[in-house]
Amino acid sequence: MSPEYVRPYVKAQKNDDRDSEAIAEAATRPTMRFVELKSEEQLDMQILHRARDRLVTERTALANQIRAILLERGITIPQGRQKLESELPKVLEAHGLMLSDRIRTLLQELNEELQTLTRRITSFDKEFETFSKSNDACRRLSTIPGIGALNATAFVAAIDNAQTFGRGRDLAAWLGLVPRQMTTGGKPKLLGISKRGNSYLRRMLIHGARAAMPHIARLDTATGAWLRRLLAWANPNVVVVALAAKMARVIWAVLQRRTTYQQAAP
Repeated sequence: MSPEYVRPYVKAQKNDDRDSEAIAEAATRPTMRFVELKSEEQLDMQILHRARDRLVTERTALANQIRAILLERGITIPQGRQKLESELPKVLEAHGLMLSDRIRTLLQELNEELQTLTRRITSFDKEFETFSKSNDACRRLSTIPGIGALNATAFVAAIDNAQTFGRGRDLAAWLGLVPRQMTTGGKPKLLGISKRGNSYLRRMLIHGARAAMPHIARLDTATGAWLRRLLAWANPNVVVVALAAKMARVIWAVLQRRTTYQQAAP
């Protein structure tokens, strides 16, 4: 059980006896939600995702530091990691720039470190791709637009066959992609998304939705028509989150029904 669901049943001061009593009391509640135990394979996959996410964070910080060093010398490189990796060697080889020998050596070392991080991240991506092709659930999830090997393996590692969730909206709520509610006196008020649950899965799903949105919006499907209506009046960032919430519902349906994704006609 999640600790936040047990905490209301703790009486008075907190100690081991009171904690055990609260857990036993909470377990008897008919509406209590339980956490599904994960297999060793799922735990291993989650560890790999955490390791890759740390490397991506380090690479982003390193790239920003390199850009800051160059910017202090009046040298700008177009946005994007690939642009930086391709232009930085040319900058280091160029003559007449306001770079001392020591700074040039430092930038060469930072560039080598950046390339090492990229190779390690690519190695993780290839491992996820191999696992995704060999796993039936991952192959079915990969048929959903915006869901690649990275998202598929992350979701299978986190929720397996999604039996814990009774409906698709429960998964979206667990990811923090549904509005927070503030209801009083029978007057409901919806706020921004709750951002509860697994922040890594939520971030990866939103990135996938952002990448797939232009393609889906051009399709003559029910989802494409829905996206075009939203884009006509809502901010694109809001539409991306709405698409991510819809994708979460589709993920639940694909895992529960053990089928592939099928585009619905408009």
